[in-house]
Amino acid sequence: MGRIARVQMRPMSLWESQESAGQISLKALFDGTQEMGLFENPLSLQDIAYVMCRGGWPGSLSLEKEDALEVAFNLVEELVNVDIHRVDNTEKNPGRVRSVLRSYARNVSTMTAATTIMADVKANDISITDKTLTNYLTALRRLFIIEEVKAWQPSLRSKRGIRTSNKRHFVDASIATAVLELTPQNVLNDFNLFGFLFEDFCLRDMRVYTQALRGDVYHYHDNTELESDLILRLHDGRWAAVEVKTGSKEIEDAAEHLIQLSEDVDTGKIGKPAFLMVLTGGQFAYRRKDGVYVIPIGCLKP
Repeated sequence: MGRIARVQMRPMSLWESQESAGQISLKALFDGTQEMGLFENPLSLQDIAYVMCRGGWPGSLSLEKEDALEVAFNLVEELVNVDIHRVDNTEKNPGRVRSVLRSYARNVSTMTAATTIMADVKANDISITDKTLTNYLTALRRLFIIEEVKAWQPSLRSKRGIRTSNKRHFVDASIATAVLELTPQNVLNDFNLFGFLFEDFCLRDMRVYTQALRGDVYHYHDNTELESDLILRLHDGRWAAVEVKTGSKEIEDAAEHLIQLSEDVDTGKIGKPAFLMVLTGGQFAYRRKDGVYVIPIGCLKP
């Protein structure tokens, strides 16, 4: 008897939009068969800021750049004024929806609690209640606008406490930039914000690639502040740890954190990581002497 499988469709990855050179395969990294050269990222930071704001919406790819950037803005307007009401047949205040989205965007790629978002929204809307905020966030999840990353809870050698909060993320970073009314140049002008948006941007592609390998994406954060932005875990039990960094100055610390995490987990129970990766917006892909891969987002494919 046949069965019907439910498959979640996502915005296009850089590989699908033919903007990643794809010299490095996530499957090959998991299989240990990836050959490394000094591969070059075809995307500059300016290019990344543009595709981040444009998003992975198929209809935007054939448009001129200025028109392509409008697609995400139009999507947000339709969401705020039409789609959010249809998802559960409940009328919602468009201004309040926009405020919730803006607060969520300001806290993207963090474990910010709902109470923080509530306080943010209440600064301009004192009448909102906890129940209303919960209903709005639930509607946004059902519309596949927001999609949090669950915490990974491995077996550790020590009794270190692992944080279990989800990380706040959008299904595509262009929703965040549109909600905040940011242009590619605006994004580059605020490098701190760019870092959070870049993690959200990279997550989209890593979810697409990992899903193609029958896996899921998590995050790790413990009470010593040791963290890994992305944990890729395949259904056969293989896993990898990834730190997302925008600049070369952060690579050394990121690599050290990844190595420490790999040493702290109980490999007798969950196995050794298939690989450790610093995912960047930099120019070149290479493997460090300590075995950690440094890979630009524009070099990856499933």
